[in-house]
Amino acid sequence: MSSSVIQLECQCNDYPWGKVGRDSLAAQYAASAPGGHFKIDEKPWAEMWCGTYPTTPSLVLGTREDLQKHLNANKEKLIGKPILNKFGTDLPYLPKILSIAKALPLQIHPDKDLAARLHQKDPKKFGDSNHKPEIAVALGKFEVFVGFLPIEEIQRLFTTIRILKSKFTNESQTHFNAETVKGIVGRILSASDEEITEVYETLKKTPAKEFGKLSYIPELLPRLAQQYDKSDPGTLVALLTMNFLVLDKGDAIYVPADGIHAYLSGDIVECMARSDNVLNTGFCPRADRDSIETFTEALTFRPNNAPDAILAPKSTDKSLKRHTKLLSPPMSEFDMLVTTLKANETETIKAIQGPSIMIVTGGKGKLKAEGKEHDVKEGYVFFIGYNTEIELVAESGLETHIAFCEAH
Repeated sequence: MSSSVIQLECQCNDYPWGKVGRDSLAAQYAASAPGGHFKIDEKPWAEMWCGTYPTTPSLVLGTREDLQKHLNANKEKLIGKPILNKFGTDLPYLPKILSIAKALPLQIHPDKDLAARLHQKDPKKFGDSNHKPEIAVALGKFEVFVGFLPIEEIQRLFTTIRILKSKFTNESQTHFNAETVKGIVGRILSASDEEITEVYETLKKTPAKEFGKLSYIPELLPRLAQQYDKSDPGTLVALLTMNFLVLDKGDAIYVPADGIHAYLSGDIVECMARSDNVLNTGFCPRADRDSIETFTEALTFRPNNAPDAILAPKSTDKSLKRHTKLLSPPMSEFDMLVTTLKANETETIKAIQGPSIMIVTGGKGKLKAEGKEHDVKEGYVFFIGYNTEIELVAESGLETHIAFCEAH
């Protein structure tokens, strides 16, 4: 009979925005799996994927069997009937470790309706028909653009700074709403390289006080221009219309499907509904940008202020010793348990009625389940099957993030 606790070997992608070589936590974690198949070289290693999405699947450690294939062969024991009935055999979520050196493309993830249409039209580019709401949990300082600023703040910028008013607004408009902001974003994204550069140079000379509460704009303008070029429209959309947050370790955000966002720097645990669909329109070469019309049509205005983006942790009855918090985004595909133990502390996580993936994000110790003991240390990843109680025992300290799904 297959064990319910399966250590995984996870693969890491290199994208231009990733941290290079051993600076990348994602690469360090991928290389930590015993057996040493992943070698770190001087590439920008960006994302370690921990799940069964077919483009970058996790493998069973030792046998190197595709995790999804193993789950399919043991589905009732490992996934459990409640989740099989609701989602089928494919894991409904995808956890990742991201190591971010510079801004990711300015992006949204299509909702289910748009994803289905895009997948039908171009299945090679949009490989599935699912939506992709996601959470991001900071493993240290994490900078991110997420959702839109309050509309009155956008209105203030685009009516008081002359070049913004003349280039991107209907000058007679005094009352902004969601459609106004959509129009402004569309006009920025459609502007020529020369127009974007002209606006950038003008904003660089604009006195800091004109940006009001958004005092970070003068500092971030040259930093973003250096990363992608002063003609990239992503810089203007992000700085002039979006919330900019600096999160500390343990802080989390929720990004709904169609929520505009661009991660800027840091290491995070990310988890999303099972999908790899994305629409990019800035912080990337012009050739990589998707249809501006499709992008702006899909935009939603959740969140439209910084506090609404924050996903606050809650206490959970799954924790026996109260060392675990629950992150519960408003979606059915997954929740996340975050456990933090000091030296020699223990935690018991009650049996979850569905499949889980646990990433060890700090320290080392033991994982006990089904009468067996497993070594755990930072970077290790485990699949934990349906209805399996686990005990975590810290040595000098231990931190884990567990993505899981239950049929509510």
